[in-house]
Amino acid sequence: MKRGFAKALQREPQIAALLATDSQPQKIGLLAQRGVYEFHQAPELLSRKDGAQQVAEMLKLNQQSAVVEERVKLILQNYQQHPILFGKNIIQLSRGDEGVPQAIIIKQGNYLFNFYAAIDCIFVEPDGRLHILDFKTGKSDFDRRQAYIYLLAASYLYRSQPAIASFYNLETGKQSDPISATAGTLKAFQIELALIAQKHQKQLKLYRDNPADFSIIFPANPGFSCGYCSFNSICQFSSVSEVAA
Repeated sequence: MKRGFAKALQREPQIAALLATDSQPQKIGLLAQRGVYEFHQAPELLSRKDGAQQVAEMLKLNQQSAVVEERVKLILQNYQQHPILFGKNIIQLSRGDEGVPQAIIIKQGNYLFNFYAAIDCIFVEPDGRLHILDFKTGKSDFDRRQAYIYLLAASYLYRSQPAIASFYNLETGKQSDPISATAGTLKAFQIELALIAQKHQKQLKLYRDNPADFSIIFPANPGFSCGYCSFNSICQFSSVSEVAA
């Protein structure tokens, strides 16, 4: 149903307004990513006693809610103490607010589809392998499937270079083990993505032909994730109140 709101109903004023507004977890994630970016734009801040405060002022955290300000300040302090990217050969570091990345056009059989992968950071390991690092905040678990998505993107963007991926939680300091994928694994994910893309195209066509069947075409899947969904305020199936309790 979340995809239905985001894709099928994205032009409706109520949906468009929600899409243009970041939820609290999204704000924290974006500001945390921006904070890491600013530290590495001015690395001297990492060694300054007031470095985290300087970055907090760049991010104008005092204009955010008290919860967002407090959590992002703690993230900045944690990162200054444990700057995981310090000394790395960084070739890509996202600010977090660049928007939708350029599409990678993938051909699977006779089917062409656009593939989007927003990558937080890529650096080069001493042995020449690319290392894709994804930053996390909050309590979300690391998902190996997401790592495989990044590795599939890297196989198209950097065709001649082997790559690994990992996750790092900026709030807890927890880091995953490096994750690699065989050519067969990446091919399997590419096939699965092609099937999903075809399914979504069929869903959109069904909705356009039968708009009254929205909740049938995009069935609800209420649960813990509702607490992080941009549409929980308008979704009759959201269990956000149970999550908050």
